[in-house]
Amino acid sequence: MLEKHSENEVHVDKVEQGPTSSIAFGLERLGLIAVRAPIVSCIVLIVLIVGAVFGIHRIKIDDSLSQLFRSDTKEFKQYEEVTKKFPAEEFDVLVVVEGKTLLARNNLEKLRDFVTDLQLVEGTRGLVSLFSARQAPAPGRLPAALFPPELPEGAAYDKFIETVKNNEIIRGKLLSEDGTLALIVLSLDPEVVASSKLTKTVADIRALMKEDLGDTGLNVQLSGVPVMQLEIRNAVERDGLTYNILGILAGCIIAIIFFRKISFMVAAAFPPMIAILLALGALGWANFNLNMFLNVMTPLIMVISFSDSMQLTFAARDRLIAGQDKFTAFKNAVLVVGPACVLTHGTAGISFIALQFSDSDLIRKFGEAGLAATIIALVAVLSLVPVFGVLLVRNEKTFAVKFQGADAGVQALRNFCYWIAVRMVGRPGLFSLIAVLFVGGLGVIYANLEPRYRLADQVPDKRQAVAASDRLDAKLTGANPVNVLIQFPKGETLYSPETLQTIADVHATVEKAAGVGNVWSLETLRRWLAEKAGSADVATLKEYVNVIPEHLVRRFIDAEQDAVVVAGRVPDKDSSQLLPIVDKLDSELDAVRKKHPGYEIAVTGLAAIAARNSASMIEKLNHGLTIEFALVAIFIGLAFRSWVVTLACILPGIFPVVMSGTVLWAMGEGLQFASVVALTVSFGLGLSATIHFLNRLRLENKPGVGSALAVERATVLVGPALILTTVVLACGLVVTVFSDLPSLRLFGWLSAFSMVMALVADLFILRPTAMWLINLHAKLQGPDKPAI
Repeated sequence: MLEKHSENEVHVDKVEQGPTSSIAFGLERLGLIAVRAPIVSCIVLIVLIVGAVFGIHRIKIDDSLSQLFRSDTKEFKQYEEVTKKFPAEEFDVLVVVEGKTLLARNNLEKLRDFVTDLQLVEGTRGLVSLFSARQAPAPGRLPAALFPPELPEGAAYDKFIETVKNNEIIRGKLLSEDGTLALIVLSLDPEVVASSKLTKTVADIRALMKEDLGDTGLNVQLSGVPVMQLEIRNAVERDGLTYNILGILAGCIIAIIFFRKISFMVAAAFPPMIAILLALGALGWANFNLNMFLNVMTPLIMVISFSDSMQLTFAARDRLIAGQDKFTAFKNAVLVVGPACVLTHGTAGISFIALQFSDSDLIRKFGEAGLAATIIALVAVLSLVPVFGVLLVRNEKTFAVKFQGADAGVQALRNFCYWIAVRMVGRPGLFSLIAVLFVGGLGVIYANLEPRYRLADQVPDKRQAVAASDRLDAKLTGANPVNVLIQFPKGETLYSPETLQTIADVHATVEKAAGVGNVWSLETLRRWLAEKAGSADVATLKEYVNVIPEHLVRRFIDAEQDAVVVAGRVPDKDSSQLLPIVDKLDSELDAVRKKHPGYEIAVTGLAAIAARNSASMIEKLNHGLTIEFALVAIFIGLAFRSWVVTLACILPGIFPVVMSGTVLWAMGEGLQFASVVALTVSFGLGLSATIHFLNRLRLENKPGVGSALAVERATVLVGPALILTTVVLACGLVVTVFSDLPSLRLFGWLSAFSMVMALVADLFILRPTAMWLINLHAKLQGPDKPAI
């Protein structure tokens, strides 16, 4: 076996004069430009790095919860219109106070003090709580506050608490039916929410929670859009640092362990790091915003570039050991391995281009950023690996003598690769048939995966916001708003009889809708006045609307008074469970639309947008992945100018995707946005191993050389680098398990698993399939015409 390896290593020099046609159309020669003037290239690199640093400082964080559904669709435009007309929900901090002793006299006093202090927090423009409730108004007079300045004691207090718990305004809306949970809605200034001041404002709220309620035994948590946005913002910043540090460390440690020389570690690991810096800088100058998907761009760039930098370094290292000088070794490495590097970046680019078919602006932006990063990574790796190699490698002859007989780590990997290759080429037809049946079976399982989406998946689940939202789901029917927008026809005003009746009918329909609760609208006030004050006339209603604080009025009535919303809330369930609720509500409103023609009535809100669009968007992405299978296989086949390559790519390309889908199915998971994007990108990246092997096989597959020997030689020569890069890439992606964002954790581990499965497919599916197809080609075309 060792003799066979020696033959392969010497054979490195003999294949340099392989096929004259480049599978990359000569683009790999870009890597030879910089090496002709390495010093000048390093000066240019320093200038680019300085520019990239300034570009990175321009990157802002997009923490909007609606970013995933941002599109040109009618539904999203309508949602944006509602958020502009009724902006309260986007700026509400929800303070959830819970405990069995919530309504104990002392705790209630401290809770009222806490509410008073909250109104003094900088950035606050209004507040709604159970203390906002009013008593039944006396004729001709404004109603007094429900809570007196001095709370009663003893039996009078118990009677008072029963009155509070039965108050129609707050019961089931601001106070749970059992009196153990209270909701305080704190409206913030929009400028505060959109700026860095939000951090201080939320910190001030948390400080008051500890100061005023710390000794009450009550559990106090924060939720709401601003808090979720802040938690997303903090998670994105923290995760970016984590990915950079851990990904870089993984690459450096593994490179130094196997290469055992600093110069080769730098040549292999530094170009990907610089590619990350340059790509992020370019994205900053292009005004890309960092979000939950773009945050994973760092490990993705590492994945894209480290694989090829390792292949180039391995190839140059083998040539140095064979006796070539460093200029010749790195030049030949670029000429022989470079075409495969170009092709791997090309397939990764196709993966990112496939994301352009999504309806989501966020995913399309991710695809654009990934495509730009792929191009930058290709140029950086092709140029910097030979430059660093030429500048840093010293004493080539001494190096060759030292490592010819003392390369235990790489030799062990070669032994392992040779062992696999011999067995895979032994019975290629049988192994190919098994692969077809196995991949086909996994494909059936994958096809049964259903789309899944929850709003909470966008928010850090190890923080307060999700936990507080869960409590609202349990006690107050939900934290996620579903709004019904009512726009008036021309000639109708807010207080016209037809408008008030329309609002009443919509309100009643939403109240009766299964799964929707905590319903508020102008009708809530009108009913209360009719029941408590005995007055339902328009003048009284208008008087009360005029005395209510502006920030409260804007929750239900827009500034022009030509539209209103009826606001309800639903729990944060999977979109497949929410969609029937939203669709049924929309269909039940048809009776109101028919009764009041001219009034535009639409169900909207983030939960409704998510329920309606997530499933179709995920299905479109999944269909795009299917199309990508065919496009990439054809692309690679055209580059190699071989139908054998086209067919050989299919099974190893599909296997990681369907295997990952099977794992999701076994875990009871469905297809989420993060998982589909991970599989789409991983498919393109996972083909890196396939392309490098086929490129080497192309050089080995000569007339007079048996197909089995060609496969064995190609496996031994490229296998060690493929194994090492897969380990590094999996480590670089799996660091996302440290993220607080569920979607990023899913993206990370699923991508890492897909990369490992791509290596398995390369070793155990591609080898026998390629050999079987080569033998078939020889039977059809004759042995004198190369199959690849």
